[in-house]
Amino acid sequence: MPILKILIQIISLIVVAIGVVMIYDARKISKKWFSFGDRNSSVKILKIVGFILAIIGAIIVMINI
Repeated sequence: MPILKILIQIISLIVVAIGVVMIYDARKISKKWFSFGDRNSSVKILKIVGFILAIIGAIIVMINI
């Protein structure tokens, strides 16, 4: 069981890291991956998704301690 707990914490921390990267690099990600014209809406969506991922990952880490 302790190995499963550690594995869940590692995966949760990776999810938090992905969320934080999405928040800070949203404009670069939208320029690289998306080709539609309205960049501001895609940046806003990426930042919201990154925030949600970071919060969910942090909650899983806190519950799993």
